[in-house]
Amino acid sequence: MPPNTTASSGQKPGKSGRKKGRKARLFLIVLVLALFGGVAYGGYWGVSTVRASFPQTKGSLTLDGLSGPVDVKRDGNGIPQIYASSDEDLFMAQGYVQAQDRFYEMDVRRHMTSGRLSEMFGSGQVKNDEFLRTMGWDRVAKEEYDKKLSASTKKYLQAYAKGVNAYLKGKDGKDISLEYAALGFTNDYRPQEWTPVDSVAWLKAMAWDLRGNMQDEIDRSLMTSRLGPKQIADLYPEYPYSRNKTITQEGQYDSVTGSYVQGSGTTLGSGTQSTAGTGLAGNTTAPNGLQSQLSKLYNVLDNVPTAVGVNGNGIGSNSWVVAGKYTITGKPLLANDPHLSASLPSVWYQMGLHCTSVSSKCQYDVSGYTFAGMPGVVIGHNQDIAWGMTNSGVDVTDLYLEKITGEGYERDGKVLPFTTRRETIKVAGGADKTIVVRETKDGMPLLSDRDDELVKVGKKATVDSGAPDRGDGYAIALRWTALDPGNSMDAVFQLDRASNWTEFRTAAASFDVPSQNLIYADTNNHIGYQLPGKIPIRAKGDDGSLPSPGWDSKYKWTGYIKQSELPYEYDPKRGYIVTANQAVVDKDKYPYTLTTDWGYGTRSQRITDLIEAKIKGGGKISTDDMRQMQLDDSSEIAKLIVPKLLKIDVADKNVRDAQKLLEGWDYTQDADSAAAAYFNATWRNILKLAFGSKLPKELRVKGQCLNVAPVDTTGPADENQTVRECGQREADQAQPDGGDRWFEVVRKIIDDPNNDWWKAPKTRLDKAADNRDELFARAMKDARWELTAKLGKDMDTWSWGRLHRLFLKNQTLGTDGPGVLQYMLNRGPWKLGGGEATVNATGWNAAGGYGVVWVPSMRMVVNLDDFDKSKWINLSGASGHAYSAHYTDQTDKWAKGELLPWSFSGKAVDKSTSDTLVLKP
Repeated sequence: MPPNTTASSGQKPGKSGRKKGRKARLFLIVLVLALFGGVAYGGYWGVSTVRASFPQTKGSLTLDGLSGPVDVKRDGNGIPQIYASSDEDLFMAQGYVQAQDRFYEMDVRRHMTSGRLSEMFGSGQVKNDEFLRTMGWDRVAKEEYDKKLSASTKKYLQAYAKGVNAYLKGKDGKDISLEYAALGFTNDYRPQEWTPVDSVAWLKAMAWDLRGNMQDEIDRSLMTSRLGPKQIADLYPEYPYSRNKTITQEGQYDSVTGSYVQGSGTTLGSGTQSTAGTGLAGNTTAPNGLQSQLSKLYNVLDNVPTAVGVNGNGIGSNSWVVAGKYTITGKPLLANDPHLSASLPSVWYQMGLHCTSVSSKCQYDVSGYTFAGMPGVVIGHNQDIAWGMTNSGVDVTDLYLEKITGEGYERDGKVLPFTTRRETIKVAGGADKTIVVRETKDGMPLLSDRDDELVKVGKKATVDSGAPDRGDGYAIALRWTALDPGNSMDAVFQLDRASNWTEFRTAAASFDVPSQNLIYADTNNHIGYQLPGKIPIRAKGDDGSLPSPGWDSKYKWTGYIKQSELPYEYDPKRGYIVTANQAVVDKDKYPYTLTTDWGYGTRSQRITDLIEAKIKGGGKISTDDMRQMQLDDSSEIAKLIVPKLLKIDVADKNVRDAQKLLEGWDYTQDADSAAAAYFNATWRNILKLAFGSKLPKELRVKGQCLNVAPVDTTGPADENQTVRECGQREADQAQPDGGDRWFEVVRKIIDDPNNDWWKAPKTRLDKAADNRDELFARAMKDARWELTAKLGKDMDTWSWGRLHRLFLKNQTLGTDGPGVLQYMLNRGPWKLGGGEATVNATGWNAAGGYGVVWVPSMRMVVNLDDFDKSKWINLSGASGHAYSAHYTDQTDKWAKGELLPWSFSGKAVDKSTSDTLVLKP
């Protein structure tokens, strides 16, 4: 997490605080000296502190509450496979084992989701807690648990919590993790018992991260301060349906039956497709005063996904499934690699849950990836089916401007009262803080209540003549499907038990948030796809792309798309299905607007091309072919731009030498490629010159200052009428980020060399660029000297991996804690290949630099012919303990693109088992 989500208290220490601080520093020094000085120099206390929390993985333990013995078999990477004779024993053991490996991570997560980070880390977390209390994730999770979830799901959650608490019983913080040992010297925090609601709430955190287009909604509004409607449209081009295939291709909405059908259906007329809306009562621009308000909100939103351990910008994923007729085995192969921000430990936890005999008493035989703190398996396979997930990107959030009048808000000319609640935030080492949360009758919390500046700026907001008088100003409220109680937790267990396509779709119907692309394969040689989720239907003329006026009820959601209307595909004739965040369905075949902000299909089309090349070549696809596809690092934007770069006559010999690196380059972004380093530097500088300097300060990198014209313009600034403006956004969240939306922006204008976007003002060192080739020449020059500064003059030493590095950071104390503790908890760097919008999606933000900001958080390939020949890998390792052998033991292999054997059958698991622990009643 960034500095605002770490353990720093943010308080000025008093006398007692200084003593406590000295005590903490002394502890760290002693601990590190002990760890690195060795036992021979009296390091027993430090080493014993570290080892005290390591889990017991051999022998036997007694767990009160079990009805029979449970075997926990761990392989050489510490990945557990659990064997039990009843469902309750299985999930109780899962809770115990995950707590052994990851309880500190689990504890931090539940404090995040409940807005209680300040209890652990002090006053530096109060702002995050205020925001999360306003959202009320844990309150919604409790309502789900009390009113929505099935009796069996509650039983499993209770068993899981019982297992976690059995692990905690009788343990001090230092017995649980090194982090607690460190925290114990700065506050008296003690872990509390686990509850079923703690598990449910984590799904809200994941739903928040995968919520859709809220950040695009904010960015578009912010752009109106400097750009007109046409320029904004240039920067958000339509999805290229004619070039990049949608996920579903052989089905469409049937307007006669009112359902989505496979095969032929009634083609929609032009009038049935939802029209692009404008929000803001018909304006295509946002109110001027709203710019700063939305920017402030963005900063709050930006912090939350990172606090949860994942990253809301650039989130993607790959998954695809190939039918048996095109595979070596004759049965389907299924691949998946979700893209999330890098965290340590990884957000995923690998494990198997096996009933010794599958029956009505014990129903599970499933293996895959789950989250520490949550029972069941989220992605993986059982004995009959396999499934994977990618973010669908459908828009399930809307921002609303609210006219505040007295103690209420306006709706259709009437004043309605807010629903209010008081929330008390306990602060370690400080005084409690109480806040009041206000919500509309629709359950929309006022996010702007969390910052005084938002209220002040709201007084200046302007809208069209149809808006009510500003009065005390406009506030901002959030409508989000995940704030309504649902039953996604039921879906997890239903997926784990499903044995065929019908049961899989039934499970998908319960998966209301987050909305994910679900792909499917089974041992009977079927493949499929289903879009699940609680997806809103908006009023005609409103597509959710900009904030809407809350005072007009015609902008409220009118309902939700029915399950029978959601796109799906089953055994398509083409023999494969690819999902990589592209458009789900062609806009002319569907009556609802799912989102205006799809991924642009760069990755999905590359995967499709790789599959089709293999098929058309007469070859059969193997498990290793699937792995190799996951590692494809071909740059699609390089294929478009490099031919243009090579035609430019470069006078400077040093720049010409760099340009020669691109001659004969095959566009692959290997870690050791000098050409990839130079191209990506050139691409970054093209984006800065063509677009970055024309964006408002709220979107640019914090501290990056430019002389800009004080009026709306996309052309060169008037040197006699400029103001100095500095960027305000964190480097890994700024624009232009260089993702595949920017690929599409550039593709649209690449053959228009005199387009206004190619104009750049002169600087102290450079003359103005008036066309594409002049701007490209400047970008090549700037890239040459940037890499000289970063990598040295000798281009023989340049490599993409030296720029494009991954650091794994412990998500609390390892991020902004004392340097010594960071050294103990963090790992890296790793030099990586791949890049933005490549299949091997090691994302970086072109506005901020070259460092890796999000990654394939895991990779798997499932073999439906023989599950024991499936493969998997995690970003880090099974353990959350910093000095465990399994803390990052998978990372080197992950970085090299290797996969581990994935044992599933009893015989294979026994063969791969290194340690066995028996849990006895």
